[in-house]
Amino acid sequence: MPASVVRVPEELSARVPVEQRGPGLDRDGVRLLVSRGTEVSHHVFGELPGLLRAGDLLVVNTSPTLAAAVDGRVGHARVVVHFSTRGDDGRWAVELREPDGRGTTRARADVSGATRARADVVEGRGCGGAAGTKVRLPGGARLVLEEPLSARGERLWWARVSRAEVPALLREHGRPIRYSYTERDQPLSVYQTVFALPYGNGTGSAEMPSAARPFTARLVAELVSRGVQFAPVTLHTGVASAESHEPPYPERFAVPEASARLINAVRAGDGRVVAVGTTAVRAVESAAGADGVVRARAGWTDLVVTPERGVRVVEGLLTGLHEPEASHLLMLEAVAGRAAINRGYEAAVRGRYLWHEFGDVHLLLP
Repeated sequence: MPASVVRVPEELSARVPVEQRGPGLDRDGVRLLVSRGTEVSHHVFGELPGLLRAGDLLVVNTSPTLAAAVDGRVGHARVVVHFSTRGDDGRWAVELREPDGRGTTRARADVSGATRARADVVEGRGCGGAAGTKVRLPGGARLVLEEPLSARGERLWWARVSRAEVPALLREHGRPIRYSYTERDQPLSVYQTVFALPYGNGTGSAEMPSAARPFTARLVAELVSRGVQFAPVTLHTGVASAESHEPPYPERFAVPEASARLINAVRAGDGRVVAVGTTAVRAVESAAGADGVVRARAGWTDLVVTPERGVRVVEGLLTGLHEPEASHLLMLEAVAGRAAINRGYEAAVRGRYLWHEFGDVHLLLP
């Protein structure tokens, strides 16, 4: 069960990035809620260097955000293809959605010529398409749905693209995935974090690893000057379930040798390992053995961090504010405990913090 039962008013959705809300604002101008156990305090993100200690370690995700939404057509119907994850065989996991008339998308309610039951659409089971569905894409490219990604449902499909390379298609015709609570389309640069690195095969994240968005180069330099260290890892996050908040599907990750050694050294000393985002938690915990030692690993992870599983390495977490139904809240509960999450979210609603990828952030410390 999700950790928090607070109701988040719709007006607390961050509709534009903080730097577009007023003159003189930068990414680090978002608000920062800090939870130490059930005690909470209120800050701005630029105060982060004063909240960490020399010897602390921030684990950051270097995955870049892709322009993962591409317009297409199935027959005469307009669709939007969300490219989620590149498979080892060259296929891509995709979600087919339909335009909602407001510049964003909604789950497809009509596939294979028949309208799905409303419950199936809401729960995300079968709102994507059907095997053999052909999608016409810009530039003469063609996409064919082959098989569902998971037995859990038909939201995401393995698909093969012909007559185009997907990275080139996304660069030329794609745009960042945008959800209905945002005000307008934004350039891809708005969705890149300061830690993002390009990958030669064109892989990346379908959605921004948004907990790192408030970091600026200036703030990173100040943290380093105060003795805070950084350990880069990679987790290419797929398309989230906007309707049903289902657990994440398998995602590609990598924890390099140098980062594994640094994490283990900090844990052996007096520093704290603080993950920047739930993606960083998933990567590090996937590389940790039952003994709590992190070893260099790369591949796919299907790990879902829950209170029952617990965390072996991560002691703190910097994260965005998640909806009460989101499966990510179970991970937060695993790190900090249910009481801390409940108290923090109650304080966030009272304090009118902003939610979602352009919103405020929450630092959970031991």
